[in-house]
Amino acid sequence: MKEIKAIIRPFMLRKVLDALSAIDNLPGVTVSDVIGWGKTRGAKAELSIEEAGHALAKKTKIEVVVADDLAYRVEEAIALAAHTGRPGDGKIFVYEVQRVLRIRTGETGEQAI
Repeated sequence: MKEIKAIIRPFMLRKVLDALSAIDNLPGVTVSDVIGWGKTRGAKAELSIEEAGHALAKKTKIEVVVADDLAYRVEEAIALAAHTGRPGDGKIFVYEVQRVLRIRTGETGEQAI
């Protein structure tokens, strides 16, 4: 199993969610509003805020946990949908997931995602 985390521009969320919803058997998506900085330290961000004396860019984080065979399709869908070609498009991180437990049923592994 893989966890895919993507940090994208907030205005690209609809396009990314549309791309993800087209993937059959996608178990779910978590979306969060986040702030942070990258190479430019948030100074050149289209949407930024001042926090504790630092410029931080407003971004959207998407998290998805999928079976190994879906991971590349999810990564590719996010990358294509979130791309503008300008600095600040974001990043995608892919992690191994050791264990998943569905609290309601006690199921584990791929059956739990």
